Amino acid sequence: MTHTSPISPGYSWYEATAGERPSLPALDGDLTVDVVVIGGGFTGLSAATHLAKAGTKVALIEAHRFGDGASGRNGGQFGTGQRAWAEEMEEELGLTRAKALFALAEEAKAHLLGFAEANGIDIDYRVGQMSVVHKKRYLADYRAHAEIMAERFDYPHISFMDAQETATRLGSTHYFGGVRDTGTGHIHPLKLVIGTARVAAQAGAALYENTKSTGITSQGGKVRVTTPRGTITADKALIAVNAYGENLEPQSASHVMPIGSFIGATVPLGDDSSVLPGWEAVDDSRFVVRYFRKSPDGRLLFGGREIYAPGNPQDIGDGIRRQIAEIYPHLKDVEITHAWGGYVGITMPRKPFVREVMPNVISAGGFSGHGVMLSNFVGKLYAETVAGNRDRLKLFEDLKIPPFPGGRRFRAPLLFLALNWYALRDRF
Repeated sequence: MTHTSPISPGYSWYEATAGERPSLPALDGDLTVDVVVIGGGFTGLSAATHLAKAGTKVALIEAHRFGDGASGRNGGQFGTGQRAWAEEMEEELGLTRAKALFALAEEAKAHLLGFAEANGIDIDYRVGQMSVVHKKRYLADYRAHAEIMAERFDYPHISFMDAQETATRLGSTHYFGGVRDTGTGHIHPLKLVIGTARVAAQAGAALYENTKSTGITSQGGKVRVTTPRGTITADKALIAVNAYGENLEPQSASHVMPIGSFIGATVPLGDDSSVLPGWEAVDDSRFVVRYFRKSPDGRLLFGGREIYAPGNPQDIGDGIRRQIAEIYPHLKDVEITHAWGGYVGITMPRKPFVREVMPNVISAGGFSGHGVMLSNFVGKLYAETVAGNRDRLKLFEDLKIPPFPGGRRFRAPLLFLALNWYALRDRF
């Protein structure tokens, strides 16, 4: 399963509303720098920004345009903590490490908002996220989660919602209850990408779009990254391609897999709409998560249709509309004005993959749908590592991330079977 470009045949609502999106040149010729970054999404741009601000000579290359992968096309939701709940991390890693990882995620949240404000990046931030339950037997876990977060992780912003409150806040009786988090929110992701690229360029980073990495080697204390029209030589490298790495580096390819995820935007629903009156973002308890929110102009941005095999569905809008109608029957005929997709990088345990994959080369990805704040912060932590402090990045490096089974030939078919089994369980 290899993919070289974004998969959506459609034009995203983010592209339509992001404002000016400057084009940057392709690399033409050889280059020598301190650090080379491969991948122009959240992680790579954040790393380039913080490295350049620290006086490091850094070059970043992107095979397409900045944000054309998951960073510029995702659901825009922050979440809280890691992809796994804090109590699940505690069970696996112990309370001390779980608290450290949770604190790191909270710092990531604060850092992203502070970075945007300090640099004048309007990311359309709006507070509030609800996680809702599609099977009644999950309610006890969600109630306990709210209590645990307050008592053991000093996070008082999550409250349990019964069915009635959930229906009122959603404008739908489709779910049985859930939790509401007022300590997080959602953003316009492509505006963050464009703004971060601007800050990186102003700090002195050399940025190149439409420059595909065709190979990477590390020998004799030097890293060399080849491209179609030049070679970059550096002391260190960051691979930040996430789901779009193909076979650039084998360890990354075996630990991070791409799944296709799709989003649709409706026409504005109007000021009198009962849908999400509090403007929170929503994710549900399905394995194949459905996630939705309202845009600043009142559209419903709805995601959740996924594919686990090569291909490009031709009816993205129709598929999204059917899912919307399950939750909001009165929108069964709503017009979908934009429909798009992209590949998200996942790992087996749905935790980030951060590892030194060859001497002086670190790879980061696999944020598993929880990367809006985490991937940005990992870029900052990489810059800290280059400056000599690796302690905080090591919290991610020390996570046990097994490779997908099946090797290069069979891992994609095995993943297809496994994820479709879980998707089937969501329905029954």
